[in-house]
Amino acid sequence: MNTAALLTTLAVSAAAVAVLMLATFAVGLRAGRHSVVDAAWGAGFAVVAAVSALTATGDPARAWLLFGLTAVWGVRLAVHIGLRGRGGGEDPRYERLLAGAPGNPNLYALRIVYLLQGALVLLISLPVQTAAHTTAPLGWAAVLGVLLWLTGFAFEAVGDAQLARFKRDPANRGLIMDRGLWAWTRHPNYFGDACVWWGLFLVALGGSWWVLLTLPAPLVMTYLLTRGSGQRLLDEHMAGRPGWSEYAERTSAFVPLPPKRHGSGGGS
Repeated sequence: MNTAALLTTLAVSAAAVAVLMLATFAVGLRAGRHSVVDAAWGAGFAVVAAVSALTATGDPARAWLLFGLTAVWGVRLAVHIGLRGRGGGEDPRYERLLAGAPGNPNLYALRIVYLLQGALVLLISLPVQTAAHTTAPLGWAAVLGVLLWLTGFAFEAVGDAQLARFKRDPANRGLIMDRGLWAWTRHPNYFGDACVWWGLFLVALGGSWWVLLTLPAPLVMTYLLTRGSGQRLLDEHMAGRPGWSEYAERTSAFVPLPPKRHGSGGGS
């Protein structure tokens, strides 16, 4: 492990993410909505992965594999969220957060929304940054990691596509999405995210046991997806809608499982 090179990667990554988040903050001010930061989330990981590959001193195959996997996931997510939010208003989550902001709400958003997300990007991508400086060749851990990444990417991309198609149909207005992957888990996209980052961790881990020190990274991502701003908040938001309680009762909260019973969601 080249410690000096790793520190360089960490520093350059931090600077790149800071620039990205400050630029996104400027866009958010101009657009009048801070939810634009959600698109920068995936883009931030792609930026860190690019910095890691370009400054790598370890096995180039692992560094560029991690870049490719991270960039494909991050860019797809950024484009999806950007298109989904185009022309819309502020996300209710940010409205509630900023409603009680002390002092200037925009400066509060800069600290609590943009810079905090930037810090999380740097933390969660630690396995990618560390693995760029490990010299062991790719092995079975990388194969397993890629397979897990593929599983997660499929769940996320297919789940997002199914939900988008469902929402485009006027006949589904007010209904709960309970078809396709959404019949097996209430959050196929979040489950897919978790698989993606555990897969990336396995690819990184095959290079050096030093990567074990970055285990908190996928744990933090999994926590965010299940107990942080992901599954928990969305379930709370949906709880009052007609048909949701029946859907939640028959459908696994996170890990895909066969539905307990079949039936159609209610309207709202």
